[in-house]
Amino acid sequence: MAFQVRGLDPKPFQKYYGKSEEELKSLGIIRYQVDEYPGYPDRVTLSEVEAGGTVLLMNYEHLPVASPYRSRHAIFVQEGAREADLVIDKVPDSLATRILSLRAFDENDHIVEADLAEGEAIEPTILRMLGNTDVQYIHAHYAQRGCYAALIERNA
Repeated sequence: MAFQVRGLDPKPFQKYYGKSEEELKSLGIIRYQVDEYPGYPDRVTLSEVEAGGTVLLMNYEHLPVASPYRSRHAIFVQEGAREADLVIDKVPDSLATRILSLRAFDENDHIVEADLAEGEAIEPTILRMLGNTDVQYIHAHYAQRGCYAALIERNA
C-alpha cells in the first residue's frame, strides 16, 4: 500500500515573510535564526532548515474539524518557503529522525488508532494504520513537544 506525506500549503504563511519583529510579535509569531542543524523542521518543505536560515514559530490550527479532536499547536515554517513538498512512499528525514506520535482519524475526524514510532518502525506503523479501512488520514506529531509535523494519507 502506498502512502504520501504532505507538507503544509505555504500560501497562508507568506503574508508573514519579511515582517518586522514588532509586527510578528503583535501576531504571536517569533522569528528564529537557525543556529543548529538539525533542529528546526519546516512544515512546508518537510525538511530541516539549514543553519543561517530563518523560521517563523507560530500557532497553527492543523485539525480544523467539528469534532472533539479539533486541534492547534506550534509549528516552524521556513521563512521564504514557496512550495509544499509531497513525499511518496518514504518518511521524510525531518520526521524519521524523531519520535512520532501517529494519530489515525476516521471519516468523522475521530481518533481510531494512535501509536508512538521511531526510526525504522515509523513506516510499518503508518502502513498498519492505513491498512485499517476505517482510517481516512494520519496526523504525525513530534512526540516530545507535541507539535504538529505532517499529514499522512493513502496514495491513490
